[in-house]
Amino acid sequence: MEMEMDDPKQVVLQVGTALRKLRKEKQLSLEDLSEITGVSKLTLGNIERGETNPTLGMLWKISKGLSIPLMALFATESNVNLSRAGKGLRIAGDQKTWIVEPIFQNASNEIEMCRAYLQPNSTYHPEKHHHNTTEIVTVMTGAITINVNEESYKLNQFDSISFRADGTHSYINNSNDVVVLHILLKYGI
Repeated sequence: MEMEMDDPKQVVLQVGTALRKLRKEKQLSLEDLSEITGVSKLTLGNIERGETNPTLGMLWKISKGLSIPLMALFATESNVNLSRAGKGLRIAGDQKTWIVEPIFQNASNEIEMCRAYLQPNSTYHPEKHHHNTTEIVTVMTGAITINVNEESYKLNQFDSISFRADGTHSYINNSNDVVVLHILLKYGI
């Protein structure tokens, strides 16, 4: 079964349904969820009803507050998932300089995989991830500088790096080409 998520409205509705289900499973009111995530009750209600398209930063706050992998908010009920580059669900950062394509959306375990695209001459500063999360990044095309806490690491095509992602980190593309990354997140939830 191949699931295409090219319809943005379908994605927004899917996130809302997943959020409502997760909130109820944890027996939280919207007010409780607002307190633990830092996202307003009104915004959370709008997300659950599929009336707003949440930012990537907002989704990170929600996943951290619920102590769940980010992709649990996009989870589908399927035993086989197929991910094609450039097809399906794409999540853009605030300035659309950073785009993430989940490779596997089944978040029943504590590992997520995604493709990420960083636009030319741009920088992305993600939210700190869940406590004790490990991020493993492989450069598929291009070259990138990754800052982890106070250290900078230059990676070329097919180079990989592993680091604790619950600290500050950023991605810097100083080239005129899009950089494509393969990212694996291992949650210590």
